[in-house]
Amino acid sequence: MIAIKNRKDCDYSSHPLLTKNPHDIVRYIELLVHQENPVEYLDSMASPRLLATHVPHSSLPNSVLDSDTRVVYVARNPKDVLVSFWAFSEKLRSKVYRLPPLSLEEGFELFCKGVALAGPFWDHVLGYWEASLKNPNKVLFFKFEDLKADTEGYVKRLAEFIGYPFSSEEEKEGAVQEIIKFCSFENLSNLEVNKSGTYHVGPKTDEKFSNDVFFRRGETGDSQKHLTPEMLERLDKITEQKFGASSLKF
Repeated sequence: MIAIKNRKDCDYSSHPLLTKNPHDIVRYIELLVHQENPVEYLDSMASPRLLATHVPHSSLPNSVLDSDTRVVYVARNPKDVLVSFWAFSEKLRSKVYRLPPLSLEEGFELFCKGVALAGPFWDHVLGYWEASLKNPNKVLFFKFEDLKADTEGYVKRLAEFIGYPFSSEEEKEGAVQEIIKFCSFENLSNLEVNKSGTYHVGPKTDEKFSNDVFFRRGETGDSQKHLTPEMLERLDKITEQKFGASSLKF
């Protein structure tokens, strides 16, 4: 979204993503409490603002729900979410918080019970899925797996949704493919800033960690290599039970 929104203002040879981690450019709104003055920080951002969040749809304030704010939600197969988040958490536990390791089996049990960063995974996904069905002009919902399978199609759809559609001339000149290549996992993960740079949560906290914790594989189906057949079956059953009444499938 950064590259789509700023494509006419930023040259790729000097793009902010070359020297800053994506999380430093698009800040999580939950972490703004660690800024010296969160309101002034937000006011200083050029409109339209681009922010990230893990907040469930049911917890979004009316200032978001009743405004022209557009919401883009990326869902992912719960099995891959579990493995990816467990691996990410383990990096933070060992490198940042100096906590004892949490086994994948322990993480699996917690995940199945709904213990996750922003609440139960299935409730979180369903909240945004149902919102996207009720108001598709307000909430764009898509799956990571679909994005990987048809990256060009979803990049164009995303650009249209946030109000920065590609012109026919841009498409002919390869602007879409250029953004895809520049923002690819392979390119971003190999930038020096993301290999050796440091992410600072905010000036009001000492919490910081290496940018490389944000990058792992960027693949689909990796959970098959880490979860036992019994684990996979149990997650499938929970997902079927939770999503059974909806049209959402993984």
